[in-house]
Amino acid sequence: MIRIGIAGYGNLGKGVEAAIRQNPDMELAAVLTRRGPEGIRIRTEGVPVYAMDRAAELKDAIDVMILCGGSATDLPKQTPALASIFNVVDSFDTHAKIPEHFADVDQAAKTAKKVAVISAGWDPGLFSLNRLYAGAILPEGKTYTFWGKGVSQGHSDAIRRIDGVKDARQYTIPVESALEAVRSGKNPDLTTRQKHTRECFVVAEDGADLARIEREIKTMPNYFDEYDTTVHFISEEELLRDHGGIPHGGFVISSGKTGWDRENTHVIEYRLKLDSNPEFTSSVLVACARAAYRMEQEGQSGCKTLFDIPPAYLSPKTGEELRAALL
Repeated sequence: MIRIGIAGYGNLGKGVEAAIRQNPDMELAAVLTRRGPEGIRIRTEGVPVYAMDRAAELKDAIDVMILCGGSATDLPKQTPALASIFNVVDSFDTHAKIPEHFADVDQAAKTAKKVAVISAGWDPGLFSLNRLYAGAILPEGKTYTFWGKGVSQGHSDAIRRIDGVKDARQYTIPVESALEAVRSGKNPDLTTRQKHTRECFVVAEDGADLARIEREIKTMPNYFDEYDTTVHFISEEELLRDHGGIPHGGFVISSGKTGWDRENTHVIEYRLKLDSNPEFTSSVLVACARAAYRMEQEGQSGCKTLFDIPPAYLSPKTGEELRAALL
């Protein structure tokens, strides 16, 4: 059994706990939290909850630690720190900062002789793989990624970190005309702003400066500054009533030419439609935990992404079973 630890027990951590139940080669060994452990009630009986600062005490009790914090402020610090103790998996999703995050985590994991899988999820993650495959197969073409309509966990978390914000949901919405142009094989040149809009529903603290909050959202680098963004201030009751779910999804669409005179056009489309963004992301993290464990058992170390993981390492099935059933 692969012993899994969960660091952070929010929506993502709860999703990991549920996903572990569907994987018979895994068991939940412990949960770490920055909140008071006595106030956390997990659903798996008999599993202890510890304060985050006790992580080092669990070094021999956990095979892979799955990190469930936010990309804005948690994971840049937590992943290198915990990779010096455990094999780890995170869902760091600030695309522009992935190279920097990779370097920090790689150094920590190699020093500790551990495996750290970063930026696992569906984007970055599964969508990244589809972009890679399409570009390799159709080198004379273009690949486009559209997200939504859905709730972005990372962007919603980034809004909640703004002073004066009590809660928030952020929807990413594809521009329909851009989506249709790409599907037609026209290979248009599209700016970031032309592909998506962002819509934010924000619950502010009493007395908060709404104009400042809106300005901070719209100018936030790597999150909102390159998009047409709309901000709505609503009550907590409205947020819970109208925006309680966390759906998401999107498309990776690639169009390219083949033939001696490039006379034939091919369109590859990969789509995800998710009822629960965090639960689906959690399921990817759990599969990557299996891969991290297997790579560490082989003597590998350092930081990895889904580009570096053999697909078979994600599955609980043997190579023989995979070839017989799926190949």
